[in-house]
Amino acid sequence: MVISLVGMRFHVRVGILPHERELAQPLEIDLSVTRVADASGVLDYRGLYAIAAEQVKREPLDYLETLAAAIADEAVALDGVAHARVAVRKPHVMLDGPLRHVEIVVERARG
Repeated sequence: MVISLVGMRFHVRVGILPHERELAQPLEIDLSVTRVADASGVLDYRGLYAIAAEQVKREPLDYLETLAAAIADEAVALDGVAHARVAVRKPHVMLDGPLRHVEIVVERARG
């Protein structure tokens, strides 16, 4: 069984450039967890949302990679979770051409 929270949206200060440290910007997070085959009970997805929300509250955030890894580590540590996949997207990135977003994906497996 896979449980996914797709498109969680937050408005945070994220990045290492001076303007990113001062001005909040949108950030989108997807979190999917795979349950172990013999997991008993249910996994409340409100707890999964809380993991992402609590990590985002630690702003200003430096790197998307660090945020994604922290969320994945905490999610895979939950009872009955075998695997976690986190995608973090930042749509407002200053580059020389058009870009929908930058995305960082981190996966963790139990054990």
